[in-house]
Amino acid sequence: MDKAYKTIIVDDHPIVISGISGLLSDLESVEIVGKLQSGVKLVEYIEENEVDLILMDIFLPVINGVDLCKTIKQKYPQIVIIGMSSQSERSLVMQFIQNGGNGYILKSASFEEFKRCINKAIEGEIVFSDEVKAIISQPQSEDLERIPSLSRREKDIVMLLSKGKSTQEIADELFLSFLTVQTHRRNILQKYKTKNVAELMAFLLKNNLLNA
Repeated sequence: MDKAYKTIIVDDHPIVISGISGLLSDLESVEIVGKLQSGVKLVEYIEENEVDLILMDIFLPVINGVDLCKTIKQKYPQIVIIGMSSQSERSLVMQFIQNGGNGYILKSASFEEFKRCINKAIEGEIVFSDEVKAIISQPQSEDLERIPSLSRREKDIVMLLSKGKSTQEIADELFLSFLTVQTHRRNILQKYKTKNVAELMAFLLKNNLLNA
């Protein structure tokens, strides 16, 4: 870890902020620089200050975390945003990820889950606490017949994409040309009618295709 990520905790319940802040106080990968209670204050803060990582409640007043994530990512795509909630409804999780979120953690998750998710999100992966992962990895039966499968090579590529690897890094790791990987990547996005890697990962996770 080259640096500690400047981290903001956003939740409208001070006791939750205090708990999570205490939980992460010994984590070397993060430096908590702000504790805010609304999305409005968050937007104001990041306009004036450097922020690397946001741990954000999904159910915030005025503007909810799902919409707020999309707003922030459109302007600051480099910021890592992890949603936090007491609810693990599948559609909510998937919408958050489709809006650019880097992960979704239940507030009941253990310290080890929080730590694992934060570190992997910093490394470029889309992350979920264990209970959320179990829910979204269950395929929806009505979708199974009409979803195209991945070839072996495509699986190799999407697994590396899920780890945040660039096209060149994937080419180097799989001993392929840059153009070959770029073509596979474009074809995979077209196959699942997704616009970008974040949407692709959300779709593959939703339909249990990353582990297929």
